[in-house]
Amino acid sequence: MDKLATFAGGCFWCMVKPYDKYDGVHGVESGYIGGDIENPTYEQVCTGATGHYEAIQISFDDEIIKYEELLEIYWRQIDPTDAGGQFGDRGSQYRTAIFYQDEEQKEIAEKSKRDLEESKVFDNPIVTEILPLVTFYPAEDYHQKYYKKKPGHYNMYYKNSGRYNFVKGFWDGNNAGREELRARLSDIEFEVTQNSMTEAPFENDYYDNTREGIYVDVVNGDVLFTSRDKFDAGCGWPSFTKPVEDKKIMERLDYSMGMTRTEVRSRGANSHLGHVFDDGPEESGGLRYCINSAALKFIPREEMEAAGYGKYLELL
Repeated sequence: MDKLATFAGGCFWCMVKPYDKYDGVHGVESGYIGGDIENPTYEQVCTGATGHYEAIQISFDDEIIKYEELLEIYWRQIDPTDAGGQFGDRGSQYRTAIFYQDEEQKEIAEKSKRDLEESKVFDNPIVTEILPLVTFYPAEDYHQKYYKKKPGHYNMYYKNSGRYNFVKGFWDGNNAGREELRARLSDIEFEVTQNSMTEAPFENDYYDNTREGIYVDVVNGDVLFTSRDKFDAGCGWPSFTKPVEDKKIMERLDYSMGMTRTEVRSRGANSHLGHVFDDGPEESGGLRYCINSAALKFIPREEMEAAGYGKYLELL
């Protein structure tokens, strides 16, 4: 069923890209919500005097991607403890809020917020409000898909606003159960998945693995890639043309090592996996998911049924 999800997360430029690629997401629109005047302009909202939030509205098919999944992505883009704005953007128009479409969304959002509070990822209280959906006013056209229209400025803004450093430090470097993971994972698995380390090329488990099977997240067992989509890119790391499902992964801008790259993380466990590049086989979509072996566990075809992954046999 087609539904709407409406989130305020600070500057709306930075909130569109995280959702734009997922199957089941029909569109992501930037706009204004919650204020005192109709059809406000960007200039009016920027004063902070109209009561509006900058927000995004996502149209999605909940039979393909669930509202709960959209919320998981939402939390990982913001600082939910900041009542005065987001990062370098200060003022009421940059507050965070979740606007629910119906009672079901309200209950899901409230549970999601409780789960975040109970995870103790943040020491300070979670101040993101959960509010009923009111009129959403689309922003001016030049704001829509800003990351595509002005990629250079978008990348600079995302980094320099403080959002990038916060996301990397407080979300990606502070997963719940971190000490338990340190005890359970090997040293290289922990450093790669939890500290975004890159393992050595040509000296890892799966770069030259040609057996049939699936590759799952070493942290939580989510199925991420299959041998059918694996190819030899000559780079020394396992390379894939696509994930099993788009919604199993998240993409983040990555400015480490003096480069601008697109990091790939698992959505379920928030594990660092590797990076995605646009130099893959054109006949398979042109992408190369370059993934650390240490972030993966390989399940060979003959063991998939016994390991509980029988339904994925049809993908091989």
